[in-house]
Amino acid sequence: MRKWLWIAPLLLAAGCSRSPKTAAAGNPEPVSNPPAAANPAPVVIPRGTPLHVRLDQGVDSKSNHAGDRISATLSRPLIVGGVVLLPEGTRVNGHVTEADSSGRLKGRAFIGLSLDRLQYQGREYDLHTTSVDRVSQSHKKRNSILIGGGTGLGAALGAIAGGPKGALIGAGAGAAAGTAGAAATGKLQVGIPAEAELRFTLRESISL
Repeated sequence: MRKWLWIAPLLLAAGCSRSPKTAAAGNPEPVSNPPAAANPAPVVIPRGTPLHVRLDQGVDSKSNHAGDRISATLSRPLIVGGVVLLPEGTRVNGHVTEADSSGRLKGRAFIGLSLDRLQYQGREYDLHTTSVDRVSQSHKKRNSILIGGGTGLGAALGAIAGGPKGALIGAGAGAAAGTAGAAATGKLQVGIPAEAELRFTLRESISL
C-alpha cells in the first residue's frame, strides 16, 4: 500500500508534463500565409511628353470631315528618363478635329488631327493630345495674279482694237474675266499625306 502511495505522485506528475505537449500536437497553431506580393506601381507617361507618329492614311480638307477616324504608329520609341516606355510601332488612333475647304475667292482651307487612343500589350488607353493643323495658302495672291493678268490682257487687246478708249474697255472686261476665272477654278484644299511623320504632345498624363 505504501508502495502505491509513493508511485502515484510520480505517475501524476508524468501525465501532467505530457498533457501540454499532447495538446499542442493535437491542436497545432495555424500557420499564417505570407503576405501577397504588392502590385507593381503603374508606369506613368507625364503630361507634355511628345509622341512622334507616322500616319497610316492620307487626309485632306476635300474628302474628310470632323470626326473621321485616323490610325498611326509611333515612328520612334517613347523614352522618359532614359527608359523606353513605349516601343516604336506602338499603335495609336485619333480623329479629324476639323476640315474645311476655302471659299471660292477668300479664306483658307484647313484640317486638324488629334490622338485619342493608345494600344499597348493588348489593352487600350485614353489619350488627350494637342492637335496638328495644316492651313492652305491665301486666295489673295492667287486671285491677284488671275485678276491682274486678265486686266492686262484685256487692256492690250482693247488697245489693239480701239486705241486708248478700247484699252479702258478691254481692261474692265479683262478684270471681270479674271474674277470669273478665279471663282471658277474652285476652292483651295489642304491635306496631309500617308506616311507623314507628325508630332503630338500629351495634354494629360497616362498610366500604363
